Amino acid sequence: MSEKQNSRDHKRRLLAAKFELRRKLYKAFCKDPDLPSDMRDKHRYKLSKLPRNSSFARVRNRCISTGRPRSVSEFFRIYRIVFRGLASRGSLMGIKKSSW
Repeated sequence: MSEKQNSRDHKRRLLAAKFELRRKLYKAFCKDPDLPSDMRDKHRYKLSKLPRNSSFARVRNRCISTGRPRSVSEFFRIYRIVFRGLASRGSLMGIKKSSW
């Protein structure tokens, strides 16, 4: 199940990167008050015709080992429990369990 979720998220990331510039351009045209309203409407229509998965709001940070969407470390891209296990085994370079 996690492979399916991670592959779906990866496809969304690729689509978002592909359409990023076009989406920002259309949004800038829609928000520009100096342009005529029919031109803004035309760009708003073009923005609505872009794929929904091309928005960065639909991208979700997921754990690369379990596919879990919550409490994922952004730097390592793994779930906190998996991170804790790997750190205690010494599998992560430069990370060790602290004790005081």
